[in-house]
Amino acid sequence: MFCDQCGAQLQSGEPRCLRCGKTVLGLIELRRSRVRDHIRLVGILWMAYSALHVVAGVGAIVVANTIFGRVMHIPNGPPPEVTVWLRPLISFVGWLILAKAAAGFFAGWGLLQREEWARTVALVVGFIALLSVPIGTALGIYTLWVLLPSRSDEEYKALAQAA
Repeated sequence: MFCDQCGAQLQSGEPRCLRCGKTVLGLIELRRSRVRDHIRLVGILWMAYSALHVVAGVGAIVVANTIFGRVMHIPNGPPPEVTVWLRPLISFVGWLILAKAAAGFFAGWGLLQREEWARTVALVVGFIALLSVPIGTALGIYTLWVLLPSRSDEEYKALAQAA
């Protein structure tokens, strides 16, 4: 028998887990599985990856509004014809990056909390991340490897119900 919080082996008859202290409501035997072993790491990696995207998205918005802002009196700066379309484009890309970061935070938090919907969200952002070479591709592949197989669906639902 294993604790559904930290994965430590439980002693029969103990009311609490000896490692994390969680109250054992009912002993649930969960076999070692790929989902059980990797779900916490996938959630943490999505949170970290999304933090990097927040920095990139905010950076893009700041660059769009400072370098290509409407108040432009730099002698050797870009011509006004360029700033008319480049500022909105860079701002839009920055907001898209922030939206992707929000989805990644949402997926990571849900996986760490073992929410039932988190597997689906993580799979969607995992497929999107495949296009972000090299870190996003690696994280996307890892996410899909852990969560995509049909057996993973059953294992994740059991983990979510145990939590």
